[in-house]
Amino acid sequence: MIGHHPDNQVPELKDYNLYASDPVLRRSVQRGGAAWREPELLRQGAEYGSEPVLRAAEDANLYPPELRTHSATGQRIDFVKFHPAWHTVMAIARRNGNANLPYTDTRASAWTAYGASMFMHSQIESGSGCPTTMTKACIPVIALNAPLYAELAPKLMSLEHDPRDIPLAQKTSITVGMGMTEKQGGSDVRTNTTRAVPVGSGPWGEEFLLTGHKWFFSAPMCDGHLVLAKTDEHGSSCFFVPRWRPDGSKNPIHIQRLKSKVGNRSNSSSEVEFKEAWGVLVGAEGRGIRTIIEMANYTRLDCALSSAGYIRQGLAQALHYTRNRFVFGRYLVEQPAMTTLLADMALEAEAATVLAMDLAAHFGSTTPQDVAWRRLMTPAAKFWNCKRAVGFCGEAMEVFGGNGYVEDGAIGRLFREAPVNSIWEGSGNVMCLDVLRAIAHAPDDAHGVLDLLQDIASQEPELLRQVHLLRSALMLPPEALEAQARRFTQRLALTAQACLMLQQASPLASGAFIASRFDPDWGPVSGITAGTAQAAELVRAATEG
Repeated sequence: MIGHHPDNQVPELKDYNLYASDPVLRRSVQRGGAAWREPELLRQGAEYGSEPVLRAAEDANLYPPELRTHSATGQRIDFVKFHPAWHTVMAIARRNGNANLPYTDTRASAWTAYGASMFMHSQIESGSGCPTTMTKACIPVIALNAPLYAELAPKLMSLEHDPRDIPLAQKTSITVGMGMTEKQGGSDVRTNTTRAVPVGSGPWGEEFLLTGHKWFFSAPMCDGHLVLAKTDEHGSSCFFVPRWRPDGSKNPIHIQRLKSKVGNRSNSSSEVEFKEAWGVLVGAEGRGIRTIIEMANYTRLDCALSSAGYIRQGLAQALHYTRNRFVFGRYLVEQPAMTTLLADMALEAEAATVLAMDLAAHFGSTTPQDVAWRRLMTPAAKFWNCKRAVGFCGEAMEVFGGNGYVEDGAIGRLFREAPVNSIWEGSGNVMCLDVLRAIAHAPDDAHGVLDLLQDIASQEPELLRQVHLLRSALMLPPEALEAQARRFTQRLALTAQACLMLQQASPLASGAFIASRFDPDWGPVSGITAGTAQAAELVRAATEG
């Protein structure tokens, strides 16, 4: 039969195990003390890489959510309709513990186990990560309101996904979102104008009616949201605002529109108006920003994990493609320039993974050293991994050539997803300024972190030089240091990555990382490593460990 045969076209990467094929992730789980979770992570890895799940992820993004503001009879319903594939990936995330594992399991290493699941889930479908991670992050915040938490805890800890849009009392599990920013201020939430008027006390505490708006209301289909609003007496406060009032009536949270986003299309983001929406106080009145920022600290960890997942998936796709594409007499992976590029990408993926997974492990401890690391490195890791993922996914797309710039494969969606983590929960400048604020708030803690890095780097002259440069920067006047916020945060993140690589990676990988990342020529483009022979070994180790 005469016809077209797609010879030398690379088949889709599918039916593989994301966990078993990732030696860096496996080592991170072992190092974080979560070996007890390995059988479950192997199951999850096979599930995430299976063709049915890949098709569900694809469909969830191909058929985005739809807003229905009114019923057929003219009643205000503010309902977001999702494709069934969305509920499939949400159910997977919930079942795999992404919404609550660190709170259903009291072991410190549960944070490492959680990090591994979030890392894998984000590689396959990222939109469902938004309501899932916010639900997990809200748990310690809602716990500040004891009677509310007693009512919601069983629903928050559930491993089931309940898609029904019904009052809280009837739900088997719930999701919780966040409403912070407004159109006039964005990240400057001090300029918020939404007002909260007290109306008495009820079984869940002090009750208020909220009037105002939110420019970005994350995941409006969630069963409740933590919302910033100002009271006349004490200023900005945090409130739990459910979709349905306790009496079973619809809470007047009017969805104005769903955002038309560059990526993250499976997830609904919205603008809303509150028309005397009912809510209850969470935390102390007047302490709302500090209260809700506690939630943001947890979601920033997830941004670092998720972006590390994007980087890993970009590498996995690039390795699969180049190992199966035959050009100019040999496989693409064997072409010297490509080998060097892939080696550099492998180093980037390993460093991003160890930075994020190590940070997750620190969330499981309350020792002063761990708290100090967490305070400084959460914004730094969020800034660096998210920033690096954007360029990395573009580089991965380029490996595919024209085949990468079409919607038929996973690489295009990965490319569109990457920027959201750099923006969500604080853009790059906000993260760098938060690093400086952490230093200003607890300078002894910051010097303690640098002491730890110096101890690890004691036998590496270049790394010691980087630590000394960080210490010197801390001596600058505040305004001068603020002007160098990005430079300082980049150096901090790279130095931390290099130290973690020294502790966890092979001598070849850690040596190549240090040699390349602190080379004056490094930065403008990827593909700067120590040589072709070493590069081939780095590429091999990326999946074979």
